[in-house]
Amino acid sequence: MAALNAAGYHADLASTNNHPLREHIRSELAKQDIPSLAAIKTFVDRHKKQNDTDELAQYISYGLTAGPPPTFISKVRDIDLPPDAKELMDLTPLLAAFYKEAHIAEIWQQSQPAIDQYLERYHYGVSEAVLSANAYLRQQTSGFRGRNFQIYVELLAPPNQIQTRSYGNNYFIVITPSPEPRIFDVRHAYLHYLLDPMATRYQEVVLRKKPLADHVLRAAALDPAFKEDFLLLETESLIKAIEARLDRQPAAVQTALRQGLILAPYFSEHLPVYEKQEQAMLYYYPTLIGAIDLESEDRRLMQVQFDKAVPMRLVHAPPPAEPSAPALTGAAKTLDDAEHAYTARELDKAKNLYLAVLQQTDQQEMHSTAYYGLARIAALQKDPETADKLFEKTLELQPEAQVKAWALVYRGRLALAAREPDEAHRYFDSALQVDGASLAAQQAACSGLKTAAPQEAEPKDALAVSRCAQISKPN
Repeated sequence: MAALNAAGYHADLASTNNHPLREHIRSELAKQDIPSLAAIKTFVDRHKKQNDTDELAQYISYGLTAGPPPTFISKVRDIDLPPDAKELMDLTPLLAAFYKEAHIAEIWQQSQPAIDQYLERYHYGVSEAVLSANAYLRQQTSGFRGRNFQIYVELLAPPNQIQTRSYGNNYFIVITPSPEPRIFDVRHAYLHYLLDPMATRYQEVVLRKKPLADHVLRAAALDPAFKEDFLLLETESLIKAIEARLDRQPAAVQTALRQGLILAPYFSEHLPVYEKQEQAMLYYYPTLIGAIDLESEDRRLMQVQFDKAVPMRLVHAPPPAEPSAPALTGAAKTLDDAEHAYTARELDKAKNLYLAVLQQTDQQEMHSTAYYGLARIAALQKDPETADKLFEKTLELQPEAQVKAWALVYRGRLALAAREPDEAHRYFDSALQVDGASLAAQQAACSGLKTAAPQEAEPKDALAVSRCAQISKPN
């Protein structure tokens, strides 16, 4: 970036959002006699793009794949280089000469206090963003083993830009100066880092839903990249639904739909089911995708009026609140807060909130859900006796189907741990008979039955036998 600026790269130079370091280094370099600079100016002119964003993009791709100073020789095989970076490889010897002649190592060292100060603005927000994404997807670690997520803040670049790259096992996000830290964009990129491999891993299941992609041909505002790549379209739709849940902005789902992210409403409706079950997204993912009903979604999408133009992005304005969805109040709000705390594994906070629900309302269904939450906390805290009693209390209060099925599955698991296979078999069998139980709960019950009675792997109830047989079939 120092070389580009010295060579006459002036994109957004007049913006007040530039970091002072950009102008300072431009001024310092202008005082020097740099023999390689003429050739670099010629190179930059020869690779000029129609707009500033595309011009910067190619140099970011080059910078992320170039080797370290002082030679900048890339260790990436030519065949693996991104096309836009490959076109710039002749810059490498020029950059090596510029690095030495302009004393960039010294300027870099002098710039460290300003860089560190700016990075500090991102530290807390990024930590919270990563934590919230990991908690929601129930990630034990930050993604798949051997993959890396790297954030670069580039203070010499034009302001207000976010660019991401994925090269092999490395995922990069490059952020330029802006009035406020771009934490939302970081979290969005991080969700892609976590979810993109799941779409690839289960692409056979995802691509069965590709007939729905015909609808995006009407979405004029949708980026062509999403129209050409159904896996990317599906992942972006899922991310928009997750962001709406995390930020409690349900209106954002309809905004995403109108822009062409056609699966956002489906995911928004089904993520609450995911939240109530116990599997991490990595394992629940094929269930979530497999349950997409092509006919139902086709009927929904036929009614959609897509936006005619790309909406202007307002960085500081959050999506408007959904007018038709009244805000939760009283015990319902407390229960919702408790579930969010439980999902984030803030167990003490969740426990206090569940107990508060029992004091705030007499509604039996809310009490059953609160006891179910307390039971799960006891199970996580390795107190099986208390957990079993609380699950029993949950079932006495006639909970909704989802909660009832999972409470029975939990009791079955606790019975297995207590070496009571017959009792466990009864609970798992009962879970399969719950009308309205989620597919994940049914799968857990069938798995429990095989563990409880390996020689008698099928449940005794005829309806349960049929359900386990159906569950075992591929979507």
